[in-house]
Amino acid sequence: AVEMEAAELYTVAARHGARALAVLTISDHILTHEALPSEDRERSFGDMVEIALSAAFD
Repeated sequence: AVEMEAAELYTVAARHGARALAVLTISDHILTHEALPSEDRERSFGDMVEIALSAAFD
């Protein structure tokens, strides 16, 4: 699937004068169909969450 939700998140935030942030991860290449192994996805997702939380509450 291709990301669609962040655009709507930003649209709703802008409409209501709110701030929004999307943190995205890439796991598959849409053209070549290359994909990260499950273990790599899990590790990178965990790292991404830690970085996002650190940035949000720093």
